[in-house]
Amino acid sequence: MRITGTGHASMRIDTSAGSILCDPWVNPAYFASWFPFPDNSQLDWETLGDVDYLYVSHLHRDHFDAQHLKQFISKKATVLLPEYPTSQLEDELRELGFTKFFKTVSNQVHELDGGLKIMIQALTSPTDGPIGDSSLWVEHDGVRVLNQNDARPTDLTTFAELGHVHAHMLQFSGAIWYPMVYELPEGAKTAFGKQKRDRQFDRTWRYIDDLKADHVFPIAGPPCFLDDTLWQFNDIFGDEGNIFPDQSVFLSEYAKVGGTNGIVLLPGSVTELSEKAATTEHPTDVDEYFKNKKQHLEEMRDRKAPIIAAEKASWRHPEIDVLGELKKRIEPLLEESIYMANGVGGPVRFDLTDSDGPDGEVVESIVVDFPGKQVRPYADEKVRYRFKTGRALIEHLIHIDEGDWVNSLFLSCRFSAARIGQYNEFVYAFFKCLSEERLQYAEGWYDEHERAVEAEDTQLGDWTVQRRCPHLKADLSRFGIVDGNVLTCQLHGWKFDLPTGKCLTSVGHKIRADKTGS
Repeated sequence: MRITGTGHASMRIDTSAGSILCDPWVNPAYFASWFPFPDNSQLDWETLGDVDYLYVSHLHRDHFDAQHLKQFISKKATVLLPEYPTSQLEDELRELGFTKFFKTVSNQVHELDGGLKIMIQALTSPTDGPIGDSSLWVEHDGVRVLNQNDARPTDLTTFAELGHVHAHMLQFSGAIWYPMVYELPEGAKTAFGKQKRDRQFDRTWRYIDDLKADHVFPIAGPPCFLDDTLWQFNDIFGDEGNIFPDQSVFLSEYAKVGGTNGIVLLPGSVTELSEKAATTEHPTDVDEYFKNKKQHLEEMRDRKAPIIAAEKASWRHPEIDVLGELKKRIEPLLEESIYMANGVGGPVRFDLTDSDGPDGEVVESIVVDFPGKQVRPYADEKVRYRFKTGRALIEHLIHIDEGDWVNSLFLSCRFSAARIGQYNEFVYAFFKCLSEERLQYAEGWYDEHERAVEAEDTQLGDWTVQRRCPHLKADLSRFGIVDGNVLTCQLHGWKFDLPTGKCLTSVGHKIRADKTGS
């Protein structure tokens, strides 16, 4: 089996029974904030895109690059489609010209032509990607690969049971806006960032240990930030709170926990993989490349500046009545929302500025009032969540009828945020579901999740606790760590106070726990 690195979470897998291109991403994503690093735009995409199969793991724009898919990927390719609850991924691929689809069943092995076997595990909670994330398992001639990309399954047992895995590709770096955009003292922001960075690595080590593959490939990050207003998010300043460590940092941290089987894939790197060995050829020296990271980023910034400028010029639509349009789009969804509206529990404020981000004069303040089921002007009331961003970005979201603000505005990091109290996942879940189909699915999922009774227990130290995490049902017998009276689920870093059962990370999600012998 041959694995060619094509940047970020993308790779091409070649076997004698066919080739699979995974998650090709080249063009900037999220309001021109994210770019692949190292730069992969110079690859021979005409050749790379001439494949038998295409796998797009999910709809996040650093995995689903519509412009690149339309221009460079063969429409003769058969799309390996995850089993998602909505048809959006298939619909968008059809709009790009793809007509051949192999609809997989989650966790079921499918045999394709020539004995090529694949299995796709689809994750379907409202917090998984943009209503869905997935991992791809491939086997041919006894060689097995798991492309986990940035999916976070509760465990990897399903894959491990299919036989020993020879190559494990998984995320290790951040792909979120927290804590960088929050209006916090720098010391606090650094401390929270370090905690998140440590949790990211802990989760990665747990997945690696679970699967015990022969070779580990760090992929799916980090992006790089080439706009001057976002430049500080690149991990080139020695900031221990930066959540975007690169592949060289991964190798260093992995070595500290005994890892010796890591392989970096640069764009153009080629690994020949067998049951016994993996040999990799790189287009340049990997160590030297990352030693000169800042220089490479500066060169990329110069090359990509016209692209960023052109994107910014397309955002402004001053003719749009932002308040009126948001009322038309959001108020009907508020009327239908029960679980998410109750979960948010209060008004959320948007301060809109005259710039392309939060650093400008506020020209309009709008409140999405979840209890009141309305969108209205801000009335000087206290809010638990406040976002500050450029009015032009909201104009653009309205102009393109964007139904997922997480997969656009929030991942762009072109905003600032403030909150009173704990993190509230329902805020972001709602703004991911600004369409009838997504809203109905998410409401149904929360309804089923809230009504589910988790009867099975597990023992953690001196505590008997429910086995499944109240957040997203991770197996706490494997991901749970108890320190004193606090339980941490390492899959997403959520914490619970065991004596009271209270979630210390977010509102709701109480855990059932009893002290042994009490």
